[in-house]
Amino acid sequence: MNKIENNKAWFFVIPVFVVVAFSAVIPLMTVVNYSVQDIFGANSAFWTGTEWYREMLRNPDLQAALLRQFAFSFAILAIEVPLGIGIALLMPKKGWAASAALVLVAMPLLIPLNVVGTIWQILARADIGLLGWSLSSLGMDYNINANAADAWFTIILMDVWHWTPLIALLSYSGLRAIPDAYYQAARIDRASRWAVFRYIQLPKLSNVLVIGVLLRFMDSFMIYAEPFVLTGGGPGSSTTFLSQALTTMAVGQFDLGPAAAFSIIYFLIILAVSWVFYTAIMTAQKDKSAQQ
Repeated sequence: MNKIENNKAWFFVIPVFVVVAFSAVIPLMTVVNYSVQDIFGANSAFWTGTEWYREMLRNPDLQAALLRQFAFSFAILAIEVPLGIGIALLMPKKGWAASAALVLVAMPLLIPLNVVGTIWQILARADIGLLGWSLSSLGMDYNINANAADAWFTIILMDVWHWTPLIALLSYSGLRAIPDAYYQAARIDRASRWAVFRYIQLPKLSNVLVIGVLLRFMDSFMIYAEPFVLTGGGPGSSTTFLSQALTTMAVGQFDLGPAAAFSIIYFLIILAVSWVFYTAIMTAQKDKSAQQ
């Protein structure tokens, strides 16, 4: 006899599809529609096809912002991933100290993005800020409003302070999931700390690190509030990233067609690079597993 299936459970999924349609699909279709038109008003639009896409790809300011965005994202990944793993390795594993360490490490993640920018804007001031005053006292001409290198240094330091805890917490959860039997076997074999990390801890961290790297890349590639509050994109345009350039185009200049085209390109870049990251990491994991 054919088994009768009860599909009533699908009714519980319908609200999710409705919410996704209104919050993601419909706005996306609206952006796609704007990207192929020249908008002059509520009832005035002309078909342009792919003209805005070609113009955005040739725009030198957006190309420069894209290079700055890649430089920033790869810089913070190169710093935050090793640093987060190191913090996780140093965190206590049991007792009240473990709970206290988790709370302290997680505190920066609880601060709103615009508040983070404000905090570091104050810290960077030479008159009242701890960072600015300390560097000025050492004889350094530190000024994020006049020196692009100082602005970059401060933005990267701010992001590392704010988001390294995410990598640390993910790594800590991965370390806690490793059975004690692995460590007991390592002690019997008199394995060094580096060997334990290389052959036991790091392979077990690979899955959580994939999540951490993808989350941090996507989030860093869309960063807006913190550098906008801290430097306003300056000095000049040295810290103007893609999100701020897009906001200026859409809201400041009200160029809806070009802004919509660039937002689609922006989305596709994030999607493509995230796919490359994921594919490369998973391929490396498979090759390592095959060798073992």
